[in-house]
Amino acid sequence: MKNGVKLQVLGAVALLGVGMLLAGCKSAPPLSKTDALALIQAKYNSAPAAGIDVIVGDNGMRDGVTAGYWVGKGRYPNGYWADFTITPVGAKVLKLASGGSTIEWRPDNPSDKTFTITMTTVQTTHPKARDITDVTDLGDGKTADYTEAKDLDGLPPVLAGIVRNPPNVLSQVKHANFALVNGAWTLSSIN
Repeated sequence: MKNGVKLQVLGAVALLGVGMLLAGCKSAPPLSKTDALALIQAKYNSAPAAGIDVIVGDNGMRDGVTAGYWVGKGRYPNGYWADFTITPVGAKVLKLASGGSTIEWRPDNPSDKTFTITMTTVQTTHPKARDITDVTDLGDGKTADYTEAKDLDGLPPVLAGIVRNPPNVLSQVKHANFALVNGAWTLSSIN
């Protein structure tokens, strides 16, 4: 009889302990697509703004000459190599990745349309997060895919056109992971 009473008391204590444990556990707050996107954008905005890398090909070189961003400085005897000087107008919007003010245009042959140079916009910006997928559970955290896009707002139309030329990539799909920290969702990583 004494064992039966002890067993009932232990059972009651065990039930009470489980009940208190469950009462102390709070469910995680929801993480909406809007909130997840805001966390990602906040991460981008907290980093220093940077210029956009621009790969300038044959069409971009022509557009830059037309816009007055650079002028021809001289051609080489082979007829298809040339040097261009970045003008004061061009220096306000672009700079060579290698520094300096002379573009050394050196295609492999007269019909080579694949030769490119890399420049960077003077205007700095942050990437833009958009088009997020549904936020899904991943273990104790959450995850979502979204599009990271270059922000061309504020660029002169000709420069924005050069940036849009191939082989420049204006956006890419990224993957974000979120973790619950002190009862609030935080961005834990971007891949």
